[in-house]
Amino acid sequence: MAHDVENVIIIGSGPAGYTAALYTARANLEPLVIEGFLWGGLLQQTTDVENYPGYPEGIMGPEMMSQFRAQAERFGTRFVTDDVDRVELSDGGVQRVYLGDEEHLAKTVILAMGAEPRRIGVPGELELGGRGVSTCGVCDGAFFKDQKVIVIGGGDSAMEDAIFISKYADDLTVVNRRDEFRASKIMHDRAAERPNIGFKTPFLPEEFVAGEDGKLDHVRLRNVETEETEDVAVDGAFIAIGHIPKSEIVEGQVDTDGGGYIVTQDGSTATNLAGVFAVGDVVDRTYRQAVTAAGSGCMGALDAEWYLRDTPPSPEAHWMRGGEPAEIAPTPGS
Repeated sequence: MAHDVENVIIIGSGPAGYTAALYTARANLEPLVIEGFLWGGLLQQTTDVENYPGYPEGIMGPEMMSQFRAQAERFGTRFVTDDVDRVELSDGGVQRVYLGDEEHLAKTVILAMGAEPRRIGVPGELELGGRGVSTCGVCDGAFFKDQKVIVIGGGDSAMEDAIFISKYADDLTVVNRRDEFRASKIMHDRAAERPNIGFKTPFLPEEFVAGEDGKLDHVRLRNVETEETEDVAVDGAFIAIGHIPKSEIVEGQVDTDGGGYIVTQDGSTATNLAGVFAVGDVVDRTYRQAVTAAGSGCMGALDAEWYLRDTPPSPEAHWMRGGEPAEIAPTPGS
């Protein structure tokens, strides 16, 4: 039995994957998006989105992702709501993507698996997400104007979040499990210069506790040296202990940095493998915003389109004229 070779397979969804799908679909490349069971990315877990252009009244994250998906589908994008188990990527040849034993072949692949925030793993952390507990200061800081908040973490990300949120919050405390901070001196000093930012060490959150209204009421902190606990009343808590790029399925096949983020060529979404592109938070260790992810999704789609236009066919596949899907013999055992 022969397999069709897709022009492009997009692995992942969210703003990056869906934007890549929209652009490749409008280029008549008939993309196949393997979007995952948890389609829509982190915005599916987000309530109000007020900083994405074009939504002056704001929009709920799940509704926004539904709109992104529907727009891509309107132009012919096909979706598989499943998780990719493994890939076999080549340098300029046919790319192989597997859902269990089901094999999908493609001339190009766009990796858009995203990243997920590191979690502390304590009660209330997930349950109060969007109700006082957040993992994105830039996204949610403005919701806490004149309120009392804490930022949990000791690195540059925590300091950046604290500095941004302090523009809105009345009182902000950075909570760190050690007396010393991993943040660079300049970032720590900038945070310390803010009159409404204080520091509390060495403490760890043990529980995020809701009030009668179902929103965050206080955080139970534990002193890591004395083991004593105390309850700190807050309106908001921001967890800023880093992100984990979801690059495990391509580990050892495409280049990644020390943090697991996929490495792309300067000014491009191209990886070290010809025909394989990477977009969104699986690449971005700096900005991690919906609008920047969408922008990189556009870049990945254009890069894939130009690659298909300018690259001679692989000897593995007898591509048909006009960019139509070709047929190729399956690998043994498939």
